[in-house]
Amino acid sequence: MSFWENFWDIFWWFFFVYAFVAFLWVLFAVIGDLFRDDKLSGWWKALWILFLAFVPFLGLLVYLIARGKGMAERSMDRARAHREASDAYIRSVATTSPSEEITKATALRDSGTISADEFERIKSKALV
Repeated sequence: MSFWENFWDIFWWFFFVYAFVAFLWVLFAVIGDLFRDDKLSGWWKALWILFLAFVPFLGLLVYLIARGKGMAERSMDRARAHREASDAYIRSVATTSPSEEITKATALRDSGTISADEFERIKSKALV
């Protein structure tokens, strides 16, 4: 067996493994989209699952052609909702209002923990 015959065997093996992994990725993406879709009834979901189970390649192609645009829109809506939720959480945790910072600085100044100069510096930062 020569090097080039062995090389092409390895090449085709990698190609088929890549194609199989891509097929599985699309299959799981479609199944995930099916179960996340609120507008599709349970009967239609069951019918799609049966179609994907018995004729997987054709089922994936038909699903992507028939519902691909909605699949992308649902994915973008889900990503937008996740981003908004994480941004809201970060804003609620990371930032405090200027009045809260000044109130805390006043309490620290009154307790003698910070000086009047430090209080003025904190106050000017909070108001900027």
